Amino acid sequence: MTEVVLPQFTNALGNVFGGQIVSWIDICAAVAAQRHCRSVVVTASIDELHFIEPIKQGDVVILKGQVNAAFRTSMEIGVTVDSEDPLTGERRKAVKAYLTYVALDRHGRPHPVPGLVRENADDERRHDEATERRQLRLAQRAERIQKRT
Repeated sequence: MTEVVLPQFTNALGNVFGGQIVSWIDICAAVAAQRHCRSVVVTASIDELHFIEPIKQGDVVILKGQVNAAFRTSMEIGVTVDSEDPLTGERRKAVKAYLTYVALDRHGRPHPVPGLVRENADDERRHDEATERRQLRLAQRAERIQKRT
């Protein structure tokens, strides 16, 4: 997914608003999730979001979403965001994020997603790291629920 940073997306310093970047990330990740499961998906969580470098007005923003792991009804999508100076072609890593999506059936209920084929060591690493993030997220959720009772 590619976007151009227009003035309405920037703050007084000429940097893109963080919320605009999050919106683009959510769209990019949702497309990756839908392509994997071929159904409607909803955002369940943003597990990590790291702003590494500012993105400036006039830059071209390149977002890449990839399914890192498929669980029963959910998937973790990793998104990388690069900014590119259109005049020099110089690219910088700008943002990294991990999001979880849930697939829904026609009644709006979670339904199973296809498994993910892991073809190489990098795929295995991404899957293992996604599984660790999921376990941490579920443990934190259980802790919050327990505190309420």
